[in-house]
Amino acid sequence: MRTSHLIIAGFATAAAFLGYTLLRATPQAEEPVTLSSGTEMVQVTLPTELSAQAQLGKIAYETKCAACHGLNAAGNVNAAPPLIHKIYEPGHHGDESFQRAAAMGVQAHHWRFGNMPPIEGITRAEVETIITYIRKVQRENGIF
Repeated sequence: MRTSHLIIAGFATAAAFLGYTLLRATPQAEEPVTLSSGTEMVQVTLPTELSAQAQLGKIAYETKCAACHGLNAAGNVNAAPPLIHKIYEPGHHGDESFQRAAAMGVQAHHWRFGNMPPIEGITRAEVETIITYIRKVQRENGIF
């Protein structure tokens, strides 16, 4: 009986420590960001031309994402990180990562903005157009 109490106490202590560690953790950017004017976190160079799908993505982005991630995905120091950043390059955060973040939200892991909630009423097709737009802007800014 005494052994089972010790085992339970050990598990409880480990669970409490893990919970404390996860709650206390404050993810940081992998590299410092350059602040520009206003609330933008990075300077973004826009492409001179966008495909029809990227144009639709820009409109959807401005409607569904810009309030938090900033105009042109430059981030917002008061709300959410820039998507025009090497953290979000296709090799690190693939297209499905964007789909899952929009549909289910995402736990903070690179930045100190807190968790991202799911985006209500957005479709996979809309997210696909947003991804097309974001990837085009990323390429224009040297993010491949």
